Amino acid sequence: MILLSPGPPSVEQRIAAALLYARQDALVTGREACRLHGLRQLPESEKVHLLMSSFRKRISSEFVIVERTTRLPRPQIKGGFPVAPLARAVLDTSRRLRTLDPARALLAEAVQRGRCQMSDLDHELAEGSQRGSAVPRRVLATIGLGARSVAEIDAMRLWEQSGLPKAQWNVPVHDTNGVLIGVPDAWCVEASLAWEIDSYEFHLNPKDYARTLQRNTRYAMAGIHVVQTLPSRLRSAPEDVIAELRRAYNAAVIRSAGTG
Repeated sequence: MILLSPGPPSVEQRIAAALLYARQDALVTGREACRLHGLRQLPESEKVHLLMSSFRKRISSEFVIVERTTRLPRPQIKGGFPVAPLARAVLDTSRRLRTLDPARALLAEAVQRGRCQMSDLDHELAEGSQRGSAVPRRVLATIGLGARSVAEIDAMRLWEQSGLPKAQWNVPVHDTNGVLIGVPDAWCVEASLAWEIDSYEFHLNPKDYARTLQRNTRYAMAGIHVVQTLPSRLRSAPEDVIAELRRAYNAAVIRSAGTG
């Protein structure tokens, strides 16, 4: 394929060139397939990752990664290109990552936005190549515990390091009449302690800010101690966050004992 226009090729032109190189029956997976499916939390890469049947003889070349497979999925057409189903594309991307953060961002987005079911990801992880599976396996194990975002994965790690009793994640909390109070990011039932990871960006929207105030009022009326933490502090000041959680837990236990 010869580029006739000036300047570097666009992403779409690179994908088209990669598919022309592969000739037939190839489909796009990896980062570019995730992008074509509409995901945004993508790792940096200029490679175009293709899948093709195991009997084909094409090899990787320049910006094209060729992966021959006995599990060639039925392609879906996205942006005019044949692409792998999202669960396959997400895990094909994650298997080539060597650090947790980009894999967390990608997998958490796919699950949080309802684009992938955990069961589909677990199945794909079990049935697919085990090469490079350690990173996505660790991330999916955490998401399976209830984390819906990268911030919540960080929060889970800090809670575990705090030595506090086990917390539940994203579970509905009801009052004695069965009325929903809220769905805290973390809930420690022993102390009636709720932990919410709230960002500045969320509160810039007046409606979101009003909902947060209403939520905190419901917590207060139910006698629930609530801790609010900015996502950035989970990494910039982890020891401070752990100390705050411990103090909040102790205060909640004392208050519960006094009202018991």
